[in-house]
Amino acid sequence: MTQAGQSARTRIGTSDLDIAPLALGGNVFGWTADRAASFDVLDAFLAGGGDFVDTADGYSAWAPGNSGGESETIIGEWFAERRNRDSVVLATKVSTHPDFSGLAPANVRAAADASLQRLQTDRIDLYYAHFDDAETPLEETVAVFSELVDSGKVRAIGVSNYTADRVAEWFRIARDGGYHLPVALQPHYNLVERDFETNGLRAVAEEEGLAVFPYFSLAKGFLAGKYRDADDATAAGASPRAGEAAEYLDDRGRAVLEALDAAAAAHDAPVAAVSLVWLRQQPTVAAPIASARNLEQLPALLASLSLELSDAELANITAASA
Repeated sequence: MTQAGQSARTRIGTSDLDIAPLALGGNVFGWTADRAASFDVLDAFLAGGGDFVDTADGYSAWAPGNSGGESETIIGEWFAERRNRDSVVLATKVSTHPDFSGLAPANVRAAADASLQRLQTDRIDLYYAHFDDAETPLEETVAVFSELVDSGKVRAIGVSNYTADRVAEWFRIARDGGYHLPVALQPHYNLVERDFETNGLRAVAEEEGLAVFPYFSLAKGFLAGKYRDADDATAAGASPRAGEAAEYLDDRGRAVLEALDAAAAAHDAPVAAVSLVWLRQQPTVAAPIASARNLEQLPALLASLSLELSDAELANITAASA
């Protein structure tokens, strides 16, 4: 693979947290990856140069037999067994656990304590408001997140799935009240889902110096090049999201894959790595989030850490997805 060495570390907004520019998504832990597979993936991620893990208290309440908190519990057990908490920058989120729904202050406090217990740690490095809560005055949510920073339970604040107007309002309230400001934004953004560029979120991220961590970076596997025709999505061993990924198999999607294939061939790199690097090299993006449910999927993600695309390659891929 042609490369320029390991990518430079990146700062999370205005915080004192710095990371290798790839986030390992913990949504699969306790869902499509059992405890043993999750430990293997986490071990290999750290060994391969990664150090930023992203989860949420609600992962994976949607799975049959789960009640929420499974991902955090597995990560906490891994910390306890490996004794490596200080080697990881940890992000988690609040508002979707069935027992801790929404962003009312008492709920956020209780949810944070529950997450800390599951994660077997004394602090959350980056704590996100996972989804906006229209039932709770934003002033109250802003205040309680700042309170958690003052208490030492949280090091930095992030917002996820908010509109640009609501992100801007959070900053206005925080400044007026003298509260800690958010440093990170987690939106839905990838090569085939580019609303982030035009819906005001990128503009507010630029204005406020927010580090952006896109989720669904690989469009549910489509941008890894795994699904080239409808049959791929129904093949044995396909992920639970394969059917959704196959929805991108139109003329535009095929043009994107063609452009990704060309860059991948030029660098002798996996298609998934090229997709992640395209995202990482976009304005405001600090690191893409991607998950691996087994060891076989991880090398393609880690390959993105040692890959840079030229301006011409970026332009070609961008044009294909226009």
